[in-house]
Amino acid sequence: MEFWQFLAFTEVEQLTEIARIAEDVGFTGVLLGDHILVPEKIDSPYPYTPDGKPGFESADVWPDPWVSISAMAAVTSKLRFGTSVYILPLRSPFQAAKSIGTAAVISRNRVALGAGAGWMREEYAHMNMPFKDRGKRYDEMIEVLRLLWRGGMTEYHGQHFDFDRLEISPAPTENIPIWIGGHSNAALRRAARLGDGWIGTGCAPEEIPEILGSLRELRSNSGREDMHFETRVSLTAMPDRDLYRRVEDQGLTGIVHWPFKYLLGPSSSIEQKRTAMESYAEDIIVPLARGH
Repeated sequence: MEFWQFLAFTEVEQLTEIARIAEDVGFTGVLLGDHILVPEKIDSPYPYTPDGKPGFESADVWPDPWVSISAMAAVTSKLRFGTSVYILPLRSPFQAAKSIGTAAVISRNRVALGAGAGWMREEYAHMNMPFKDRGKRYDEMIEVLRLLWRGGMTEYHGQHFDFDRLEISPAPTENIPIWIGGHSNAALRRAARLGDGWIGTGCAPEEIPEILGSLRELRSNSGREDMHFETRVSLTAMPDRDLYRRVEDQGLTGIVHWPFKYLLGPSSSIEQKRTAMESYAEDIIVPLARGH
């Protein structure tokens, strides 16, 4: 079982030191969230709360994930990095390929792309990107990114993206895993059909068997049941070794630990975060690694 610390809403100036601590105490990796902007007025329903209200404030920080990951990679050697989730259709494929690929090179291939379609229509409008067809563009973007990351000249001729031979450099020297985020049927189908894994948020433990079962069935239907596939999620339950053993037996490969905002409040010091991570490692990560 892997353990990832979610760094959404974390004070930006603390990120590099937190990365050092996460690596020292035994976390597999850290995850960053993503929004380019937050409008003052949001009518789009947030899909992960009962009342449809976003679980964040406009003043909460959303640093660029790939800039942040590059900085954290520079002060660590083993820690892995990912996003939960990067709103892929909000960007051009060339912009995404350049930013993510550069972070992969700087980190020596320690990054994964956790990608999502996004839910905020207003954010798309401000970026002058179409919202309605984002799912179809998302599918093509995954194909385009993998082509561009191979390095050298490449071309693509699809419904939404069409370009003659070109090259984006630097290119990563290893494949960048793409984890598909979201709990909808469309997200699970996309993960099974196109993804190297699935990443979720705020799942109750009793939901895990059904989600993993659906992914197994969908992957089998796509002829991809034998391919390597990772699954990671944050659970709406207190950290518990027996629970984590149980979901691991059900097929989950990674646990995402809650953001510090939920653990310690809207703001906290590096020392408070260090204590929280050390406690989690002592209570959960180290005993499970030893088979206790």
